[in-house]
Amino acid sequence: MESREQWGTRAGFILAAVGSAVGLGNIWRFPYVAYDNGGGAFFIPYLFALLTAGIPLLIMEFTMGHKYRGSAPLSYARMNKKTEWIGWWQVSIAFVISTYYSVIIAWAMAYTYFAVGLQWGEDTGGFLMGEYLQRVDIVNKAAVGSVGSIVQGVFIPLILVWIITLGVLFKGVKKGIERANRIFIPTLLVMFLMIVIRALTLEGATLGLEALFKPNWSKIASPGVWVAAYGQIFFSLSIAFAIMITYSSYLPRKSDINNNAFITAFSNSGVELLAGFGVFSTLGFMATQANVPIEEVATAGIGLAFVVFPEILNSFPGLNGLFGVLFFGSLVFAGLSSLISIVETFIAGVQDKFKLSRTKAVIIGGGLSALISILFATQGGLFFLDAVDYFINTFGVALAGLVSVVTVAWVVKNLKPFQDHANAISDLRTGLWWRICLSIVTPAVLGYMFVLNLIDNLKNNYEGYPTTFLIYSGWGVAIATIIVGFILASLKWGAKDLDIAAYSEDKGVDK
Repeated sequence: MESREQWGTRAGFILAAVGSAVGLGNIWRFPYVAYDNGGGAFFIPYLFALLTAGIPLLIMEFTMGHKYRGSAPLSYARMNKKTEWIGWWQVSIAFVISTYYSVIIAWAMAYTYFAVGLQWGEDTGGFLMGEYLQRVDIVNKAAVGSVGSIVQGVFIPLILVWIITLGVLFKGVKKGIERANRIFIPTLLVMFLMIVIRALTLEGATLGLEALFKPNWSKIASPGVWVAAYGQIFFSLSIAFAIMITYSSYLPRKSDINNNAFITAFSNSGVELLAGFGVFSTLGFMATQANVPIEEVATAGIGLAFVVFPEILNSFPGLNGLFGVLFFGSLVFAGLSSLISIVETFIAGVQDKFKLSRTKAVIIGGGLSALISILFATQGGLFFLDAVDYFINTFGVALAGLVSVVTVAWVVKNLKPFQDHANAISDLRTGLWWRICLSIVTPAVLGYMFVLNLIDNLKNNYEGYPTTFLIYSGWGVAIATIIVGFILASLKWGAKDLDIAAYSEDKGVDK
């Protein structure tokens, strides 16, 4: 029987899964998506998407990892050798994401330092793009696609990010990942809760909360709102890029898979709701101070975190630096817990396929990702990051999710065996709704999302970037992950790697 690392406790697994799901997008993406898609009314399609796609997909991936006891490539191979490429595709996607996600954490780390003394000054946008990132088109008047030189202010914290991440992964699952998340997640929640409590007491906070939660029922009928809800659930739960399959492969034999999925999903949504309170309370304060409507200050993504929030902190009534440290520090902890899970996916895949020790797998897999991440720490790095992030999520993660669920439900027809496996070891049992959601609802929504995005991107260049730039930094990267998937899947496994009897720990549970 194969010896495989395991989580020390159920709480350790849940904290790690929540740590993976709770990332930067919870804080800077969800509040704006909710506000822009009907406010309070958005929570109806959001909850529907959570119950019909988010939780069912989590249960499917938890079950796959637990049943087949392997990384994503090995689990897919053990399910059906012809589907192994999907696992490597997902691992390749995770690898790409790790290369630029680490750089955003480095920005947050630098801004945690800048918060002391509000070193970004009054022109927060000019500081970010000019002084800090030294954007190649601003500093050198160079074109999009130019690399420029390495930005020391990004490169130095990036080194620290990788030292922490790889240091945790060297220690393994129980002593590394589990211990780290026992520190990171409670710290993150305490820090962010302090920010939210302070934000709720600011002048104008009620204006922001009203903008977020006041329902616009007319938008419920729009297909775009429902697509936005499914998109938010899908991208915020770390689904379809090998993480949850990998993490669940370290679960002991008797693990309540279904309840673990519900706890992980609702914990993630709870943090998103908490972020909504914090973000829009502060945006309401900013709108009140500037005497402008809330829509003029509401934004998302990098602009919200590194331009708008520093501007808000400049006008904070006391303890500006402290709350700056708390906010950017919470981004660091949220990012690190997610990055660790992302890197673990390809470390586990390399270990399984090539029979490497964890130390060698971390050095090779994590080291290569760290080297490539330097590209995004250059003066031209922001443009590469923006393009890669958009295309790898839109035509990588989303498409991989569609292919995986269609494969499991319709090609290998494994939903019923998966359901029987999960129900046999779970207090909460799923029924027909679970199979209907994964065989009909989720593929239909993901397919619709993919077609809409494909049409839009064929008609218009993303952000108006040059076509040549998008071909190699966007489309090319997304397509390359699929090609890598097929190449790695073509390599043979060891004689006993795919033998069910050799790895199964489920005898007597799943027959």
